[in-house]
Amino acid sequence: MVLGLLLMLVGALAVVAAVFTADGSNVELLGLDISALGLYLIGLGSGLAILWGFTISKWGTKRSLRQRRESKQLEDLSEKLDKRDAERRSDDDNDRNERSY
Repeated sequence: MVLGLLLMLVGALAVVAAVFTADGSNVELLGLDISALGLYLIGLGSGLAILWGFTISKWGTKRSLRQRRESKQLEDLSEKLDKRDAERRSDDDNDRNERSY
């Protein structure tokens, strides 16, 4: 999930840097002169990074929610099992007490 957020951040920064440093036909990105093809490829790479970042974040969020749901189900089952064991022990204790009389 963190990797996805980092990819989106890097992609967005590249897009913002390209937009605000473009001046007519001359493009200077982070101190480097870039051709039109270079700017296109930077934009394409930035878009892909944002898309991949979103996809990875979405996948990570779904996985996290699924794990939380499974953990909650396991806790519920554990509580039921503990309750049932306690009932069984109290029933066994009652049976022993009745036999001793």
